[in-house]
Amino acid sequence: MSLDVTALVRFEGAATPAEHSTVAAERRVRGSGAQAVWNHYADASGQFFAGVWQGEVGAWRVHYTEHEFCHLLEGRVALHDEAGGSATFAAGDSFVIPAGFSGTWEVLEPARKLYAIFEPKAG
Repeated sequence: MSLDVTALVRFEGAATPAEHSTVAAERRVRGSGAQAVWNHYADASGQFFAGVWQGEVGAWRVHYTEHEFCHLLEGRVALHDEAGGSATFAAGDSFVIPAGFSGTWEVLEPARKLYAIFEPKAG
């Protein structure tokens, strides 16, 4: 079966509703953890997702079971690993967080990113 261009998912102008949430209190290091997600695409297997995320200044603990590609559109973020290393990203930067990363996600300035996530099935 071949798909045509009507199957393409355009983010710009999409009517995808925002999902607003806050990071669970037990994971928060500082700030409210307020964020919003516009998940524009999810595949039928439930393993692949893509959309837009935005977050307010703050920091929270993370443990990635998924692989995530990020392209920062606005703001600045830092990722801190459990060994004390850190990496800072600013608008225009692209990066991948591999499954297995644990540490702290910190929003240094209100941020907005494009994301594509692959969550392997447990097996």
